[in-house]
Amino acid sequence: MVELRTQLDAQRVHANLERIRHEIETAREGSIHGAGAPVEILAAAKYVTAEALPALARAGVTLLGENRAQDLEEKVAAHGSLFTWDFIGRLQSRKVRSIVPHVRMIHSLASESARAELERHRDIWHPAMRVLVQVNVAGEEGKAGVAPAELAAFLGASEIPIAGLMTMPPLAADPERSRHWFAGLRELAAEHGLRELSMGTSQDYAVAVEEGATIVRIGTNLYD
Repeated sequence: MVELRTQLDAQRVHANLERIRHEIETAREGSIHGAGAPVEILAAAKYVTAEALPALARAGVTLLGENRAQDLEEKVAAHGSLFTWDFIGRLQSRKVRSIVPHVRMIHSLASESARAELERHRDIWHPAMRVLVQVNVAGEEGKAGVAPAELAAFLGASEIPIAGLMTMPPLAADPERSRHWFAGLRELAAEHGLRELSMGTSQDYAVAVEEGATIVRIGTNLYD
């Protein structure tokens, strides 16, 4: 059960943000895979009510990722100009039309039906919008994502440009257990000439950065 933050201490969030930035920079500098462009920190907005969002802006957060189309619309309506918005939740084809005008990136394309809807509604995309394909790197049953073996065919059938890949590896208490999956996603991206890698969350973002992440998705580690 997600605990919603109705109030946030902007100073505490800012301190957490600075700590995370330092940890990310350290991970980049110590990795042969993370020496490129700076890593973007995406704050997971599902943990925060619309009323608490201005505190994030005061803390220096600029990029938010939302999981649900309805919450995205409500939060953009309330505080849209404070942030750049991404969509990071399961992408349902019936929700595509309500998402694409608001976000600069969708992280979770994983079905042919959603891809068809993205193509169909390209005329109302946000001008800067890009799309990532979600890959089920571990082959977990019931988890969204294109299988690694099917990725080439999925990309080849797409009429929209794909900017990169996203994954969520199996939950693990030890961040090192995610390294294999992050490395696998990096290798898939390189194989297909894709730059963006959205991988790593609060428990394993440093390992993800060491393996080449360009975007990390942070929730509780930012707010607590």
